[in-house]
Amino acid sequence: MTQTIAPRVRTLVLLLLAACGLLLTTAGPASAHAALTGSDPQQGVVVDKAPDQVSLTFSEKVALSNDSLRVLDPKGKAVQQGKPFEVGGTTYGVKLHSGLPDGTYTVTYQVVSADSHPVAGAYTFSVGAPSSTSVSVSGETAGGGVVGWLYGFGRYMSYAGFIVLVGGAAFVLGCWQRGAGVKPMQRLVVGGWLTLTSATLLLLLLRGSYTGSGKVGDVFDLDLLGNVLQTKAGAALVSRLLLLAAAALFISVLFGAYDKREDEEKRDLTFGLAIGGTVVAAGLAASWAMAEHASVGLQAGIAMPVDVVHLLAVATWLGGLTALLVALYRSDAPIESAAVRRFSQVAFGSVVALVATGVYQSWRQLGSWSAFTDTRYGQLLLVKIGLVALLVGVAFVSRRWTAQLADTVVRQNKRAPQKERVAASASGSGKSKGAGSKRAAQLARQQAAMDTARQKRTRDADPNRFGLRRSVLAEAGVAVVLLAVTTVLTQTEPGRTEEDAKAAKAASSSSSSSSASAGAGAVTLDMSFDTGGTDGKGVVTVDFDPARVGGNEMHVYVQRSNGRAFDIPEVKVALTLEAKKIGPLAITPDRIATGHWSASNVQIPMAGDWKVAVTVRTSDIDQTTVSKNAQIG
Repeated sequence: MTQTIAPRVRTLVLLLLAACGLLLTTAGPASAHAALTGSDPQQGVVVDKAPDQVSLTFSEKVALSNDSLRVLDPKGKAVQQGKPFEVGGTTYGVKLHSGLPDGTYTVTYQVVSADSHPVAGAYTFSVGAPSSTSVSVSGETAGGGVVGWLYGFGRYMSYAGFIVLVGGAAFVLGCWQRGAGVKPMQRLVVGGWLTLTSATLLLLLLRGSYTGSGKVGDVFDLDLLGNVLQTKAGAALVSRLLLLAAAALFISVLFGAYDKREDEEKRDLTFGLAIGGTVVAAGLAASWAMAEHASVGLQAGIAMPVDVVHLLAVATWLGGLTALLVALYRSDAPIESAAVRRFSQVAFGSVVALVATGVYQSWRQLGSWSAFTDTRYGQLLLVKIGLVALLVGVAFVSRRWTAQLADTVVRQNKRAPQKERVAASASGSGKSKGAGSKRAAQLARQQAAMDTARQKRTRDADPNRFGLRRSVLAEAGVAVVLLAVTTVLTQTEPGRTEEDAKAAKAASSSSSSSSASAGAGAVTLDMSFDTGGTDGKGVVTVDFDPARVGGNEMHVYVQRSNGRAFDIPEVKVALTLEAKKIGPLAITPDRIATGHWSASNVQIPMAGDWKVAVTVRTSDIDQTTVSKNAQIG
């Protein structure tokens, strides 16, 4: 029975890991944890004069590099000068070269949010009049590509290694001290340490490229690595490596000197290992809390220790579950029902701590019930809650099997003196007969092996133990998927941040609208013209802002058919409200730049359907008048 189950265990675990790898692969680039909430100039706006600088406002503090903010002209040439700088609060800017020509400019940004995740994006604004541009903004993402996938995989493996290391060691020390001498248990904990150490080194190497260019070739750039070491995330990773050195010492004592001590001598050493192990485990958990979601935002001073408790609870529960699975399937030494019951109690306490800290974290990261369904973070959190509930349900079944578990250790211990007598008899017989001692020793070893195999068959045949194995295996399968969802969740923008960013953008849009008759009434009219002469075709655009009764700003743009500014000598505008027999009201705008005229304080005396007539003169003798109606006021 056991021989057929073990391959199934390996197959199931491999399939679950592959599924989780696919989940991480399809998760996409890391979502922005700092959102762009405003900019000056605003997205899509047309300004009369080129600004001296461009400034961006984010939902939280961000870290800048020399190339974090770039402004590109229509041909894709950078027009910013100097390094990006902090304007104030969460607003950052970059200076522009003077005398920029008219056209559409592209602003690109790539920064690192305060919770260590890269944020990238782009938008456009225009000077004078919109124009065609060679700059594409569709690919502005951060944390994607091969480097992004590797970084996500490294995060998953670091969480898995931490859970196995801390949970496995806690299981041995607190529930099954005999397990310190069991080889599969030793390999499990050491494997967790190696996984966490390797993943941390991988993250440290990938960090510079992950938050920067995203190129695989930059992974081994020593200058980038030096910059990473000066960041909060880099300091957290280095601290984790130092703590792992202390964890290695803890493991060597736990599976070395501790296992060789007598029961009386183990008591003091158990207390010391428990204190030291707790300190190291809490420090490892803090290396995540100090650099990610918990370190920024609302109540960070409370959120970080809560996050540490949350991570320790997860590791104690899921890591102990993994250790129990190994003990049930891989260990020749039988695990006592008392040890399983102790773990059941520890797991119950871990679940209570997990729920309490999880409720606080959910409130802090979401802020409203609607964020559960309206944000990606909330949707992932619902999946995680469902998996935890499923895990608790399977654990309840495991507790039922634990209560019915027949402890075969007592029977095995009763057989131990008999085996010792057989071995002693064989040894004595060997001394008396001389030449037959080797044969007697061989028979004794064969008998011991047969006894061990018989005891293992008896133990495996226990239906309660078999039921416990199946339920624990099911728990482990759910735990693997849960860990993958949690990893993706840590790379997703918190619901509270996403909703705040949406509100800020809505407020910015409302503010922009209010500036044009509190804004929504701005009117734009496009009219094609042909003066009849050589090179006399084009398009004239008239903007009224805010298109209301009273004073208005009027801009007139004249472009050729190919979209380039049209240098013509004169433009005139006349307004007529035919229904009320008002007009024509003549307006002569001032020339601002090539193809751009403007007039301020244009008075609209009454709301209505106004006829806007524009006279365009392209030469001394070639001119035409085109018109279009618009509701103003």
